[in-house]
Amino acid sequence: MRFATAISKVVLWLAATVALAAAIPAAWAQLNVINSDGYAAMAQKAASDPALQSPVAAELTTRAMALIAEHGGGRYPVDSLQVHDAATAFTSGPAFPPLFAHVNRAAHDWLFTDPRSGQNGNQWVVDVAPMLKDSSFQQIVSNYNVQVPAHLTVPLTVSVPSMSEPLRQGQLSRLATWGPWVSIGVAALSGFCALLTLAAARRRGKALTSLGISALLVGATGWARIEVGGRYVNTALNRTTGDIRRIAEVMVDQAEAGLRQWLNLTLVAGAALVALGVLVAVLGGLVSKSPKRA
Repeated sequence: MRFATAISKVVLWLAATVALAAAIPAAWAQLNVINSDGYAAMAQKAASDPALQSPVAAELTTRAMALIAEHGGGRYPVDSLQVHDAATAFTSGPAFPPLFAHVNRAAHDWLFTDPRSGQNGNQWVVDVAPMLKDSSFQQIVSNYNVQVPAHLTVPLTVSVPSMSEPLRQGQLSRLATWGPWVSIGVAALSGFCALLTLAAARRRGKALTSLGISALLVGATGWARIEVGGRYVNTALNRTTGDIRRIAEVMVDQAEAGLRQWLNLTLVAGAALVALGVLVAVLGGLVSKSPKRA
């Protein structure tokens, strides 16, 4: 009987640990990647990083110079330094982060939303026309009598022979549908198993300590999984080239930093539970050893 009870406690503890290991990345992904508002907020935060501003400025310079050259037909030279200075001023200014978040939201919707009738879902692109219409560029393009078109799309991916299939519009729409339910479900399961672990334990201090160890294991394992998953991220980044790849790398770094912060909080919570468990066990031991009054 005692052996069966011990086994049931171990099973509950393992279930709580596994559920927590699934709940942390699932909740983070739902809030920051699958949810369009969360992804746009992450993109807006990344836009303040000079490592991202530089490749965006380079890409905008390339697009602006192409527009000017196309309009002029090569009849006059284009001062690339002047165009790049304008692009740099724009990406370092206050108008850039919200516009960058806007174009990233559109790119997110293409991947996570089922295509509507009449939409062209053959290529994943972003529209940089709103950026080129910023006042930073207006004086330059007006000097060349160029008007920025209503839409100017830039492809985010290229065809790579080693890739099995190209990205399709709405390819991740199922994640958008089921992601919230999965994240809520595993979080609820983790909490339920933790409560059952506490309820089944004869010694609350020991149970709290074991749950703290679970959180420490989940946090440490999460860090290791990020390192191992780096090669899969590089495979995905191989779909991009040039300035787009540099932008994508900064976005990935921003995402990893956010997930690491969640894992760090998990480690802190685990350490706190371990300390609380030890304290409860010590106090329980002192109470049990205190002499009883007649």
